[in-house]
Amino acid sequence: MASGRRELVLVGGGGFLGSVARYYLGGAVTQAAAAPRFPVGTLAVNTLGCLAIGIVAGLAERFHLFSPATRILVITGLLGGFTTFSAFAYETLFLAREARWLAAGGNVVLQVGLGLAAVWLGHGAVRLFAT
Repeated sequence: MASGRRELVLVGGGGFLGSVARYYLGGAVTQAAAAPRFPVGTLAVNTLGCLAIGIVAGLAERFHLFSPATRILVITGLLGGFTTFSAFAYETLFLAREARWLAAGGNVVLQVGLGLAAVWLGHGAVRLFAT
């Protein structure tokens, strides 16, 4: 299989798995929240996805554990399919269209703030615990 086609298969396969995981986890969190008025499923998925990418990227940088193909599969495919910033943008727009300005603003602050904090935490955990 040519290199370009192989990369597409890795991204597509990883993306499929990440998207399925996002669908189930986001739905489970939303259902557990019992009809939330805030997109908690997307918030949970984005935060977990950012933590995971921080850990994986931290391990890759620190220990050179992953081949380029594995990085494409896991980071671009799996975690790219899992994290849901497109859903975040759509849900924020939906809140704003309903003039729910506090919820829309809170969604932006929480999604970005928790996402950045989770990437930092995951990356830092690798430095701290993986010697």
